[in-house]
Amino acid sequence: MSFKEEFIREYTKAVSQGYAAVFAGAGLSRQMGFINWKELIEPLAKDIGLDVNKEHDLIAIAQYYKNERSSRSGINEKILNEFTKDVELNENIRILTRLPIQTYWTTNYDQLLEEALKENNRKADVKIKQESLASNVYDRDAVVYKMHGDVSSPSEAVLTKDDYEVYSEKHPLFRTVLRGDLVSKTFLFIGFSFEDPNLDYVLSQIRVLLGENKRDHYCFFEKIKEENTESKEDFEYNKAKQTLRIKDLQRYGIQAILLDSYNEITEILNQVEQAHLMKNVFISGSINSPEGSWDKDKVLEFPHNLSKSLVKNNYKIISGFGLGIGSSIINGALEEIMTTKYKHIDEHLSLRPFPQIVSGKLSREELWRKYRETMISQAGIVIFIFGNKCVDNKIVPANGMIEEFDIACQLGKKIIPVGSTEGAAKIIYKKVKKDIDKYSYLKKYIIDLEKETDINKLVKLIYKIVKEQQIE
Repeated sequence: MSFKEEFIREYTKAVSQGYAAVFAGAGLSRQMGFINWKELIEPLAKDIGLDVNKEHDLIAIAQYYKNERSSRSGINEKILNEFTKDVELNENIRILTRLPIQTYWTTNYDQLLEEALKENNRKADVKIKQESLASNVYDRDAVVYKMHGDVSSPSEAVLTKDDYEVYSEKHPLFRTVLRGDLVSKTFLFIGFSFEDPNLDYVLSQIRVLLGENKRDHYCFFEKIKEENTESKEDFEYNKAKQTLRIKDLQRYGIQAILLDSYNEITEILNQVEQAHLMKNVFISGSINSPEGSWDKDKVLEFPHNLSKSLVKNNYKIISGFGLGIGSSIINGALEEIMTTKYKHIDEHLSLRPFPQIVSGKLSREELWRKYRETMISQAGIVIFIFGNKCVDNKIVPANGMIEEFDIACQLGKKIIPVGSTEGAAKIIYKKVKKDIDKYSYLKKYIIDLEKETDINKLVKLIYKIVKEQQIE
């Protein structure tokens, strides 16, 4: 297993179990038009006769500028102008704020994390001043710690040597909270070159704060490439320097993932998101009247045992409370949750009954379509069982399930059609079987999904398929 695969596995586990965190640097915003530290300081350096390309201590330049002007108003104006630009969010920040991560730290002054969380319908509790650490925003979904300030208060941004030297006195609670998070959570450091001077200050604090009580955290590095304009000696030097830097980061518990290109990050984050969603299973089904070899008792017992088995093995059930089987799905899940999962209902069961009263501009069909899209987007696997309804005193396939199948296909979900339960599930099964190459993970199970009606064997079969989709 490569280190990249190890990261995907471990960080997915942290996300799913609620102890993942993000530490965002300027690179996360840079794709969206914001400048980096060097670009921010460059005009200030020119104003005081320095060349930023000849300097390594950018914080010192900010301090020199303040010393020369006896004021930091120029710095404040620069921050305000550069970090209030209209930009579009990129995919990396969208994924990171879509994931159920509850803790975000950043040294950035911009408000992109907050905007992305809002776009994903997640409520952010933003901590800019340490006084705000003592209060919580009601019903929050995530906390954003802006340890170096915010564009809304540029005069209080941490930028100069003065700011860093008095940071521990002015912001001691931020250090305390950061220490606690570094001990208890798994961080992904993203958007950092690890040569930015502001992060050097943070890292030096981490080692002092944690001592030997460090856990594994992660970051991304692009492999050093040999440029046409550089000598062989310069390439070897830069390569050796990167290796030493990576080893040095391990002192802080930060493990570097080497990439051929930073463009790979989006795909890696996508894999983390998909692996997380694979722990969420949407059960699509409804039934008005049993068909084939199924009777009323078996119809009630099968979804009950299925949801109970999945919850027992730490999967989360998503249910739209389908006609005739919704109660059985819920009861099976709750029975296991109340017995072995410390009554943690929200972690293992998500109920989304369809709205029956339609108001507003959307028709019922449009509203239900959006509802289905939302439910299915929250799952990685969709199981189809039964599926019929009564229309004009006739039992017909449930067209809503067919629509859910189409949505699941469009969203790239793993599909498990239990054809032996008849109804819409059998129609979906036939479509899958006809195009089985698209569903290669089902090839060795496709016959059993059509023939098996023994409840215990069917539950074991479905669980086996679900388990095989996980990243171990």
